[in-house]
Amino acid sequence: MDIRTQVGKAQAFRKMHDRSAILLLPNAWDAGSARLFARRGFAAIATTSAGMAWSLGHADGEQAPLGEVLDAIARITRVVDLPVTADIETGYGETPVEVATTVQAVIAAGAVGINLEDGAPGHGALRPCAIAAARIRAARAAATEASVPIVINARVDSWMQHDEANATERFTDAVQRAHAYLAAGADCIYPIGLSDAVTLAALVQAIDAPVNVAAGPGVPDLAELARLGIARVSTATRFATMALAAVDHAAGVLLEGGRFDCLASALTYADAQRLFERA
Repeated sequence: MDIRTQVGKAQAFRKMHDRSAILLLPNAWDAGSARLFARRGFAAIATTSAGMAWSLGHADGEQAPLGEVLDAIARITRVVDLPVTADIETGYGETPVEVATTVQAVIAAGAVGINLEDGAPGHGALRPCAIAAARIRAARAAATEASVPIVINARVDSWMQHDEANATERFTDAVQRAHAYLAAGADCIYPIGLSDAVTLAALVQAIDAPVNVAAGPGVPDLAELARLGIARVSTATRFATMALAAVDHAAGVLLEGGRFDCLASALTYADAQRLFERA
């Protein structure tokens, strides 16, 4: 991708986080899903690390080789003209230097944003705040060196932990982490696992920065999230698991009944072909 084009996409994606309107991001796992989302009219596309890993034949949690992930990101950025932000889990590296190398490679693959988690791979224990912040700082430095102003969505995994912390302790730790990550160069905070409206509203007020929420059953709808001050909503693994569930259901019906009606689809071969005609 031409550097001027990529910088333009990064700037456009950054503007989508100005909190003037809520940003709805679908998470793609391959080129086909990305093209579907682009055709539907989304303003930008995210990737799902889990969905992408599964499509590549690996489990989630940085078990997919980075090279394969980068190739998949590059395929997505090749087939859509929209800004693409990549879920790189914990950064594929134990040190800030290694995270920076990963970010440089992700930028080279055409992405203009990243998700970066503060836990160990596979939803492991939270890294100490200072260490997690240093990794974000390294990611920002890598983007600056590449001259691409990527949007860093810093995932705060406080609500993914199953420790003995009470609600107040968890919230206080998350706010401290959010402030540290923003100071280190993050642009958006992602409290994954948090869907309670009251707590989300309190978090928005406490950090005064764009907040990302994962969509799903039981999560307040877009209008309510916008009222709470949420800036961005992503679908995480939901579309990928829905696609797998649809195929799994049809396969079960086919095996059990022997009838082919279950193979009817609103999306035809010709429709799928047309998705890639321009690409």
